[in-house]
Amino acid sequence: MLGIIIGVSAVIAMVGVGSGAQARVAEQIQSLGSNLIIVLSGSTNSAGVRLGMGSQLTISEDDATAIAREVSSVQAAAGSVRGNAQGIKKVPFTVIGLLSRKGQNSWGQDQDDIILVPLSTAKKKVLGVSQANARAVNSISVKVRPGEDMAEAEDQIRVLLRQRHRLQPFQDDDFWLRNLSEILQTQEESSRVMTYLLAAIASVSLLVGGIGIMNIMLVSVTERTREIGLRMAVGARRRHILLQFLIEAVTLSLIGGIMGIALGVAGSEAISYFAEWRTLVAPESIVLAFGFAAAIGIFFGFYPARKASRLDPIEALRYE
Repeated sequence: MLGIIIGVSAVIAMVGVGSGAQARVAEQIQSLGSNLIIVLSGSTNSAGVRLGMGSQLTISEDDATAIAREVSSVQAAAGSVRGNAQGIKKVPFTVIGLLSRKGQNSWGQDQDDIILVPLSTAKKKVLGVSQANARAVNSISVKVRPGEDMAEAEDQIRVLLRQRHRLQPFQDDDFWLRNLSEILQTQEESSRVMTYLLAAIASVSLLVGGIGIMNIMLVSVTERTREIGLRMAVGARRRHILLQFLIEAVTLSLIGGIMGIALGVAGSEAISYFAEWRTLVAPESIVLAFGFAAAIGIFFGFYPARKASRLDPIEALRYE
């Protein structure tokens, strides 16, 4: 029963840790905006050489306005420019709020070293404007309405921008689209795989506990051979003996399962408290662990029970 207790508690605790990590990752990515599509300026060719993404400002504020107006699944679209400049300098500003601390992003950029100002102000007073197009922007952030298909919205935006930029079918896009929901999906899949891995590792303990129950029941059959013979002698049939030992095995598993559930939930809370690691114990994992414990009792208890039911009553009564 100790093996079942350890196995069930390990499964619940490990699944709780994995689920908590998965939920945390999802929250962090959703805070970036999982319903966002980012439109970035494309590249340009110079002397037969293709330069990098953003080497030419190919999108504009007018593109942002058109996306918000003509794509039905889009809730809002806003252009932005970026650059380096000294804050306040000769231009007076009023600070209206502070961003929460975030640290570096995935490519090492310090997200706490930025200042956000109105687009028109940035162009006229701080960064200046593009010589080729005063309405040009570096990127457009597009917010898709809740419940809308992100892939479909992305396709509609691509078609609209190609029309506005008068691109022929044989020409490549002069812009780039980035769908943040793809990042969320990838992170969720990675976390889900890790949760399954942790659960599989913990399930080994349940398997070991089941083998332990089978061994104990086999010893029990040997030690209670005369009892089995006596029961058969007074009228017990094979199915009665089989049912008796099977019930004993399942009872051991279920009691161990209940104790393991309590220990697993307590262990998850302890991990959350002492390690400051978020855990999430779902009812489904408790039901799964409990059902697994019962199944192990039936599976590993069947062979000893069958062996007991097939004993010869005469030989069993003679057993010393």
